[in-house]
Amino acid sequence: MELFKSSKSDGKSDELLLSQYHESKDLGLLGDVYQRHTEMIYYVCFRYFKDSERSKDAVMQIFEELIGKVDRQEIKNFQKWIYVVAKNHCLMALRADKSQKVDFSESFVEFSVAPHPEEDYATKEDRLQAMERCIEKLPEKQKIAIQLFFLQEKCYKEITTLTGYSMDGVKSYIQNGKRNLKQCIEKEQDV
Repeated sequence: MELFKSSKSDGKSDELLLSQYHESKDLGLLGDVYQRHTEMIYYVCFRYFKDSERSKDAVMQIFEELIGKVDRQEIKNFQKWIYVVAKNHCLMALRADKSQKVDFSESFVEFSVAPHPEEDYATKEDRLQAMERCIEKLPEKQKIAIQLFFLQEKCYKEITTLTGYSMDGVKSYIQNGKRNLKQCIEKEQDV
């Protein structure tokens, strides 16, 4: 799936290209770094939408969103970051489409969120199902805080406003929720 083509990026890291983009605002550079990950983004979208055309459209929509987001966020690992952006884009699109069931099963706990080409898809599906079950097992306040923070990308202050929880409470619910999810998933994978 090739959307952009440029020779400016030959051999350069994602981080270097992003740095050059920030300095020059040359969309070609941003397109180059995005192009490297479009196949992964497409498959993330396809997993949620189960529709090739809708997934291709989402790849283009995510690039349009990227232009604004890349200036507002510090990105340390572009591949992991864009994976989460793509996943959240799909979840929000499915939420908007009330006829679709939203799958909250993607991993946002302390292990890698980027898919590995050699990873067996059956294994990944098992891990995703474990994540879904574990989210449902979280105490209600942790579940709400985790979903708002990771899936809806709300900041602590927004979460306190939406939920009425204290700032310390929000931080605690997110920290404990992440720990509980990680432990639950590890326990399920050991079974």
